[in-house]
Amino acid sequence: MSEWFFDLSHWYGDDGIVPLLLQHMAYSAVALAIAIAIAFPVGCYTGHTGKGEALLIGTTNALRSLPSFGLIILLVILLAGYFESDMAFVLPCIIVLVVLALPPVALGVHAGIRSLDPNVYDAARGIGLTPLQVLMQVELPCAMPLILSGIRSATLQIVSTATIAAYVSLGGLGRLIIDGRAANDFAQMTAGAVLVALLALIIDVFFSLCEKFVVSAGISRRTKNQ
Repeated sequence: MSEWFFDLSHWYGDDGIVPLLLQHMAYSAVALAIAIAIAFPVGCYTGHTGKGEALLIGTTNALRSLPSFGLIILLVILLAGYFESDMAFVLPCIIVLVVLALPPVALGVHAGIRSLDPNVYDAARGIGLTPLQVLMQVELPCAMPLILSGIRSATLQIVSTATIAAYVSLGGLGRLIIDGRAANDFAQMTAGAVLVALLALIIDVFFSLCEKFVVSAGISRRTKNQ
């Protein structure tokens, strides 16, 4: 496998590692952005008001049970007649990744807000904060560890699952696995799997570092001397 990695012809070109990696990251970033835009407000609403909690949990559990591979194939079949471009494949891929990311993001925000000590709410109301100010200045900052945990989980699931894009003729690192399997090139298949794992590991480390800067030292129980 090391020889395959060190062959520069495998890094560039239409099917090289660099363009496939960029495609993989693009699919993942778009899906994560859409999922956060949808799930974050939902989690804020259910967490802040306490309404719709049962519906949220039931819906997220249902979304988690959907088979990603089967869903993307079904969506390609359904949408193929409406698009003549690559959107017939890109859109189903993005939809599947968004569906995969919605539960951890929404539940992370919801659980983070609901886990706050009731005394915190009483203190916030006591100093005259409006409900919106309570959400923005108290609840979300205190819920940040669980919010980041949910986004982190969603990102890792998206990155690992984005390999299925190759099954519907798209790019991404899954292309290495699919093409390697078709050609019985086990070095290429292994390289694809290793690259996906490394990308997930880098993202995991990135979120660990972000948590140190985003989460308040008081909430994470860090001290200035640590």
